[in-house]
Amino acid sequence: MRRVLLIEPNYKNKFPPIGLMKMATYFKMRGDDVIFFKGELRDFLLDWLTSLCINKFVAIDDSINWHLRGDKIKRYIKKGQKADYSSIGINESQYEVFLYPWIDQYRKEYKTGKLSDSSKFDFVGVTTMFTFYWDITIKTIEFAKTLVKDINRLQIGGVLASIQPEEIYEATGIKPHCGTLHSKGDIDPDNDLIIDELPLDYSILDEIDYVYPDNNAYFSYTTRGCIRNCAFCAVKTLEPHYIDYIPLKERIERTRKLYGEQQNLLLMDNNVMASHQFMQIIQDIKDCGFAVGDKYIETNQYNLAIRNLRLHINDRAYTRKTFKLLNDLNEMKRFSEDERTLIYSTRDKYGLLSLDTCTREALIKTYHIFAPFFAKRYSSVKGKRRIIDFNQGVDARLFTNEIVEALSGIAIRPLRIAFDDIKTQPKYLAAIEMSINHGLKDFSNYLLYNFKDKPEDLYERMRINVDLCEQYDVSIYSFPMKYHPIRGEHSHDRDYIGEHWNRKYIRAVQAILNATKGKIGRGKSFFEKAFGRTVEEYMELLIMPETFLLYRLFFEHIGYTDAWREDMKTLTDAERKELYPMIFKNDFNNIEELTTNPKFLHILAYYKNYRGEIIDPNNDLYKRKKEFDQLISQNNG
Repeated sequence: MRRVLLIEPNYKNKFPPIGLMKMATYFKMRGDDVIFFKGELRDFLLDWLTSLCINKFVAIDDSINWHLRGDKIKRYIKKGQKADYSSIGINESQYEVFLYPWIDQYRKEYKTGKLSDSSKFDFVGVTTMFTFYWDITIKTIEFAKTLVKDINRLQIGGVLASIQPEEIYEATGIKPHCGTLHSKGDIDPDNDLIIDELPLDYSILDEIDYVYPDNNAYFSYTTRGCIRNCAFCAVKTLEPHYIDYIPLKERIERTRKLYGEQQNLLLMDNNVMASHQFMQIIQDIKDCGFAVGDKYIETNQYNLAIRNLRLHINDRAYTRKTFKLLNDLNEMKRFSEDERTLIYSTRDKYGLLSLDTCTREALIKTYHIFAPFFAKRYSSVKGKRRIIDFNQGVDARLFTNEIVEALSGIAIRPLRIAFDDIKTQPKYLAAIEMSINHGLKDFSNYLLYNFKDKPEDLYERMRINVDLCEQYDVSIYSFPMKYHPIRGEHSHDRDYIGEHWNRKYIRAVQAILNATKGKIGRGKSFFEKAFGRTVEEYMELLIMPETFLLYRLFFEHIGYTDAWREDMKTLTDAERKELYPMIFKNDFNNIEELTTNPKFLHILAYYKNYRGEIIDPNNDLYKRKKEFDQLISQNNG
C-alpha cells in the first residue's frame, strides 16, 4: 500500500479540485492510503508528523490510549518545551526508552522541515489553477518536493501546469503533466484505468477546513472541450478535442450512494450546446432529479458519516466530519439543558471535544448515544429547491427554440449566457428574448473587460442587461471579469493593462465594483448612481479620484467632488492631453515629480489618498465623516 498525498495550493477558489478527486478514486481503487490537503503548509506538516508519532507510540505500547494525548504530543512537536513533554506522560509507559527518541525525531523534522524517508510519501500530486497564482503555486510545489521519497513521483497538473509547463519546469525542476489524465498509464504504467473517466471522491473535501463556496453539489461534465477557439481562453489547451457526450446518471447515482444526496448539480462543460446529443443530456439531467419542481431532501449526515467510518471509507475525512457534526449538535437550541449536558459529558468522556483526540473507534462506540439526537435533528428537514447550473456559461450563437424549450424543462438557475464582446450583442439579445419567451427569468453572465474592448464597451454591456431587466421584468446578474493573459508578461500577476485601458480606469472599475459587491443586477437607479446615467458620466467616473468613488456620497456632500469637477472643466483640450496621461498612471504619491505646472498640481492634489484622514480621530475630515454618517442614519431611521 502506497502513501499518497494530494495538494491544492492555498488560494481562494469556488470549486473543488475535480482532477484530484478523480485521482483519489484511482489510488483508492489500487489500495493506496490517500490524504488530501489545502491550507497552511506548516500546519499540514505538524498534523502529519503528529499522526506518525501517535501511530508509532501505539505500535510500541498499546496499553496507553495515545490518541487521547494527541493534543499534547502535537504541542511538544511544535514547541519542544519540557513542560509539554512532561504533560504527555511518556514516563507512564514501561517502554519510555523506546518512545522518546521517536517524538524527538518528529520534533526535529518539524523544526528543520527535513523529513526522513519513513515520514515521506510514495506519491505526491499538486494541482494548479490560474496563472496569476504563480507565487503560491511554486511555493507549494517546492514544499511538495520535500515530502516525496522519489522526486520522479511528484506530479504537477491542472490549468497553470498545462498552459506554462516550460515555466514551471524552469522554476522547480519538475516537468508537469499537460491536459487531463485521459490515457492509460498516466500515473502507473502497469494500470489501464483512464483516470479522467473515474467518478469523483467527494469524501476528501471533508479532510480540510477550507469550505468551497459552491459546495453541496454534484460536480460533473456531460461534454468536454469547445468548438470555439477564443484568443483569451485556455480550453483548447486543456481539452483540445470536443467530446460530444459523457453519460451522467451512473456518476450521480454512485455519488448519491457513497456520499449522500447533494442539493445542486454543477456542470463544468465549456460548450454544452454544441453537442449533437444535447437532448439526451437534458434527459439525463431530468433522470438525475433536476427537472423543474424537483426537491432535495438532506441526508442524515451523521448516519452517513458513521456508516462510512465503519466501512473504512476515508477514516480521516469522516472522523473530521463527525466531529464537526457533534460540535453543531451542542449548539442546537432544540435540545433541553439535560440533553445538552449528556451530549457534552459523553464527548468529554470519549475524547470527542478536540479533533486531536477524536478517534474513529470512539465515534463508532458512541453512535447509539448520539443517533437519537441526530434523528430528531433531521426529522423536520423539508424539501429544498434544486438548481442545475452550466457554470461555464452557454453560447448565445447556438440558441434555437428547440434548445431553449429543453432548457426550460430543467431546474436551471441562473442561465449563464456569455456576453464577452459587444459585437455579439444581436445574438445575445436574441438568446435572452428566446429564453424569456420560454419562461426563463433568471440569468447571469461574466462580462470580460480589459481585453480588446474599450471601456465604453463594458458600460454598454452592463447597460443592456439593466435595461433588459426593466423591459422584461427578469433578473440578470452581470459579473465584470478583468482579463488576465495566460501566457507571457503579466501572466503571473494581475497587472496587465489592455490596449484601450489604463491603470486609473481599471482601478476605478474595481472601486465601483467593491461597492456593488462585484455584480450588477436589477435596479436602474442603483446602476446609474454606481456607473453613471450615460457613457459620458461613466467616463467621468473612471477618471474621478479613487477616494471620491469609495466614499461617493460623503465627498459629494462636503463639496469636494463638485470642486474637482469645476476645476476639470477649466482645462483646455491641450491641457487635458498633457494632464490625463499623468492621471492614467494612477500613482499620486509624489505629484511634484509628475509636473511643475501649478494648475496641474492643484488638480492632482484631489487624487491624494484621503482614507488616512477619514479614520484619524484628530482630523477634521474624520469629524465631518462622523457627522455625515449620523445624518444618513437619522434620515434612514
